[in-house]
Amino acid sequence: MATAHRTCPICDAVCGLTLDLDPDGRVTSVRGDPDDPFSRGYVCPKGASLGQLDADPDRLSGPLVRKDGEWVTATWQEAFEAVEQGLGRVADRYGRQALAVYFGNPTFHTMAGFMYRMPLTQALGTRNVFSASTIDQMPKHVASGHLFGDPFAIAVPDLDRTDYLLVLGANPVESHGSLCAAPDFPGRLRALRRRGGRLVVVDPRRTRTAAVADEHLFIRPGTDALLLLGIVHTLLAERLTRIDLEVEGLEELRRHVAGFSPDAVSPACGVPADDIARLARELAAAPSAAVYSRIGTCTSEFGTQSNWLVDVINVLTGNFDRPGGVMIPEPAILEIFRSGQPFESGQWRSRARGLPEVLGELPVATLADEIETPGEGQVRALVTVAGNLALSAPNGPRLERALTGLDFMVCVDPYLNETTRHADVILPPPRILQSPHYDFLLLTVAVRNYTRFSPPVHPLEPGQLSEAEILARLTLIAAGQGADAEPGELDEAILGQVLGERAAELRPGLTGDSGPELMLDALLKLGPYDLTLERLREHPSGIDLGPLGPRLAGLLRTPSGRVELASPTLLAALGRLRARLAAPPAEFVLIGRRQLRSNNSWLHNVPALAGGSNRCTLHIHPADAERLGLGEQALVRSAAGELVVPLELTEAIMPGVVSLPHGWGHQGTPQRVAARRPGVNANTLTDESVVDELSGNAVFNGVPVIVSAP
Repeated sequence: MATAHRTCPICDAVCGLTLDLDPDGRVTSVRGDPDDPFSRGYVCPKGASLGQLDADPDRLSGPLVRKDGEWVTATWQEAFEAVEQGLGRVADRYGRQALAVYFGNPTFHTMAGFMYRMPLTQALGTRNVFSASTIDQMPKHVASGHLFGDPFAIAVPDLDRTDYLLVLGANPVESHGSLCAAPDFPGRLRALRRRGGRLVVVDPRRTRTAAVADEHLFIRPGTDALLLLGIVHTLLAERLTRIDLEVEGLEELRRHVAGFSPDAVSPACGVPADDIARLARELAAAPSAAVYSRIGTCTSEFGTQSNWLVDVINVLTGNFDRPGGVMIPEPAILEIFRSGQPFESGQWRSRARGLPEVLGELPVATLADEIETPGEGQVRALVTVAGNLALSAPNGPRLERALTGLDFMVCVDPYLNETTRHADVILPPPRILQSPHYDFLLLTVAVRNYTRFSPPVHPLEPGQLSEAEILARLTLIAAGQGADAEPGELDEAILGQVLGERAAELRPGLTGDSGPELMLDALLKLGPYDLTLERLREHPSGIDLGPLGPRLAGLLRTPSGRVELASPTLLAALGRLRARLAAPPAEFVLIGRRQLRSNNSWLHNVPALAGGSNRCTLHIHPADAERLGLGEQALVRSAAGELVVPLELTEAIMPGVVSLPHGWGHQGTPQRVAARRPGVNANTLTDESVVDELSGNAVFNGVPVIVSAP
C-alpha cells in the first residue's frame, strides 16, 4: 500500500489530502492530511470522493472529432489539424473578431488553466473573451477596483482572529468558502463562537451556516445593498466610525446615503429597522469585526454596489487591513495578474448590447447575442476551456441553441456533456491525479498565508497529452503557427515574460518536469518568501507562511492614492437603488442554492456524492405551497422560460422566495450517474437580458417568477 499527498482541487478550500493507493495505483481511500498546517486533517464529502472523480469511467480518454455528424475517435495530430482548419477557416473568412473564447470555473483550479489563459487569449486576437467570472464574482473585482484602484485587492475575513463576523449571501458551511480559502470553514466558525465571538448571517434561507450562527435574519433577495446602505447610514449618522486608513470622499458618501436610513430601507429589504441599526452598532463596538459576502450578493442586480458597501463598512469600522478584520493575503508567488495600473473598465463594449469590458472580458450574459446577431464581428467560432455553458450561463437553453449555429467549436474538456456535444472537436485533458497542482489563484484569497505543491500521482499514459501541452498547442494554432508547432517554444516565451530582466540570471536554475512547474518555480523565486519548487517538494504537506498582515498601502492604485469611498461611478448607481425603495416586490423571487455534496455541474457523475440532500428540488415555504394549492410539483415561470419542478417544503426559506440548486439539467448526457438523476436546469428561468450594470455579472438571485400548480 502506497500513499500520496494531494491538494483537493474541487472547491475553494484548498484542503490537504492523503491518498491510499493499491499496488495498481488505484485510490482506495482519501483522508485529510493531518500534517497540513492549514487544513489540519479536515476533509469534506467532496474531497473524500476524489478517487472516484479521478477514475470516472465516463471521462474521455482521447480526442473526438465530428465527421458527418458523428463522433469519431481521433489521434491528437488529427484533432489539432481539425482545429487548425476550423479556426483558420473562420478567421480567414470573417476576421479575428468572429472568434470567441470561454474559460470555465475549473480553469481557476489548474496550473495550465492559469498559465496559458492569457497566451491563448492573445493568440486568438479577439475581444470576444468570456469566463465564469461574470457568472459569479466580477462585482467583487469592480468594487475593489473603484475603492482601491486594484481589482484584485480582495480582502478576506481574518476568520481565526475576528470577534464578530457578519455573513451575507454566503453559505460557507456547505460551500466551504468562495473568494475566501478556509479549510474547515465550519470548524473555524465554531471556534469563533467558542472564543466568545459573534456570528450573524443574513440570508433568504436558514442555511446550514445560519443554523450554527448566533443570529439569522431573513432578507428579500436582491436587496442586500439596501440593508448595507442602512448600516452605513447608521455608522455615519451616529458617528460610530473608527477610520484608520487614508480615505477620500467621506463627506460625499455621507450626503449620498442620507436617504437610506434603516427606517427607509427596511420595508424594501424585509429586515426590521431596529435590527439594521443594531447591526451597525455591534460592528462598530466589536473589538474586531468582518463583513463577508459572496455569491448571493455578486449574482444580484446590485452586485457591485453590495460588494462596494461591504468594504465601505469594513473601512468605516476600522476593520479593513487590520488583524481580526478583513485583510489581503500575500501569496508565495509573484502576483503577475496585478497590472500595477489604476483600474479602468469599458475600454471596449460588446457589439450587440454595448455592455462594457471588465478585466479584458465581456459578460457571458451576452454571448448568445454575439453568436445570433448578424453583421461584422458576429461570433462564428468558439473555444471553450472547462465550461458547461448550457447549464451554467443565464438562459442556458437559448445559449445552447445558439451553439448549434456556430461554424466551428472546439472544447478542452474531459466530458461529453450538454455543451461539448455541440462541438466539432473535443480535446480531453488527463485525469486529475495525472496533473501537477498548485493553487495560483486560490492562495491569493486564503485566510492564512500558506503554500503547497502537489506533483502528479500517476504518469501520463503513452500518447497521452498533459493539459499544458493541449493548451499550448491550441495557443500556437491560434497564433498561426500550425498544428505541428513545438509547445516548448511557447513555454520558453512565457518564462521569458515572467522572469523579465532576470531571465539570464534565473532561467538556468529553474527546475520542474513540465512547463507549468518551471513557471511555478520562477514565480516562487520572484515572490516575497524566497521559496523554490524544490523546497515545496520537500514539504509535501505544505508550508505555513504565517498570519495575514497589513498590505493595502502597497496595493493602492487610486488617483488620490487613498481609499476612495465615493467613486462617482458607484454613487451615480445609487439612483436605481432609490427607485427600488418604492418598487412593489414581486410575489415570488428565485434564488440559487449551495449543496454540500455538489459543485456546479461536474460532480453529479460521482456515485459517492449522489443521493441524500443532493437533490434537484424547489424549496418553498409550506404556507406558500398551501396558499397556491401545490402538490408534489410546481410550474415555475419567468421572463426567460418555465420549468416543472419537484417540491420540497421547508420553513427554512423566507415566504415569497423559492430556491433551485445550480448546475442540474443533465439531459441526453452519456454521463451515466448524472443521467439517472438529471434534475432541471435552473438557468432556464434566469434572464440573460438582466445584468449587474457596473460589472455585467449575470443575475441569478432575486429573479421574479410565477409559481403555480402544473
